[in-house]
Amino acid sequence: MRILAIGPLWRGSNAGGLFRALSRQGCLVEILDEFYFISLQTKRKMTKVLERIIRPLQLDEFNNAIKKKIDLFTPDIVLVYKGAFVYPETIKYAKQRNCKTVLFYPDVSMTNHGPHIPASIPLYDMIFTTKTFGITDMQSMFGAKNTHFIPHGFDPEIHRKLNISTEDRNKFGCDASFIGTWSPKKEAWLSALKQACPSINLKIWGDQWFKASGAAIKNDIQNTPVLGDLYAIAIQCSKINLGILSEQVVGSSSGDLITSRTFHIPGANGFLLHERNEESVLYFKENEEAAFFSGPDELVKQVKYFLENEDLRERIKTAGYNRALKDHSLDERAKTVISYMKEKL
Repeated sequence: MRILAIGPLWRGSNAGGLFRALSRQGCLVEILDEFYFISLQTKRKMTKVLERIIRPLQLDEFNNAIKKKIDLFTPDIVLVYKGAFVYPETIKYAKQRNCKTVLFYPDVSMTNHGPHIPASIPLYDMIFTTKTFGITDMQSMFGAKNTHFIPHGFDPEIHRKLNISTEDRNKFGCDASFIGTWSPKKEAWLSALKQACPSINLKIWGDQWFKASGAAIKNDIQNTPVLGDLYAIAIQCSKINLGILSEQVVGSSSGDLITSRTFHIPGANGFLLHERNEESVLYFKENEEAAFFSGPDELVKQVKYFLENEDLRERIKTAGYNRALKDHSLDERAKTVISYMKEKL
């Protein structure tokens, strides 16, 4: 199976992890990384202004490169990961060249990332979503067909046991951590934890935490994301890794029920304390392979309990790690993706 995979390759990206897993399963994979064409990481105001001016030119160049790669590589399948920068016309071009087109969509909302995703969804021959509610959302909002749920997984090249140095332990070590992008809900729940446990060593890593307005967690915000190996190090150095989920946003019928961290944390040999819902408890046995909480009050209770019970915490962490290795790697997800594409396309 020849796959032209389109998506970011930075070390630790879910897209890159899936693409490499498909290659390990025997697919012939050629990759186009949008970050080679489109600049997204600038922090300076003036540079951001200039980027907005040249962005249409970057998008044109990126989509032209996809077309050229289709002609050169002649893939059986064009697999687009998220696809915020892929024009609908490019999807049509692939179909005209007898390629099957597949979208792998990892986010909660299909309408929060520009106009190209909503316009392209009806064109794909198959869609994978990491949200169970994403199937209904795509069908009701865009008339999508041949849509399938596949949960995230952990990348065995990134989320793995590491030998932690004393320097890293001093830098990243903490009682509890949250690694992820800011949202009002996450700020409120972490603030509740800090107010109830003012002496806890809490570290908050991720983007957009400058938006946090509460004083309770001001000194716990690290003001930077941790990616790749640093992400795995931060997980292992935290006694408790918190899985607080994103709330519902415009363009979705639900907030997150699981996320990539659901699998990254146990895969990196971290103790997972995850928000409880009907879906999150399906992947790791409660109080055997992970711990769970419902709401900020139980979050506080569970953090206190597991900080006081190190032996239990270690047993659960080890069992969660073993479960992740058995069932939840991106290699297992890649097998499912390949099976669906062979059967349904």
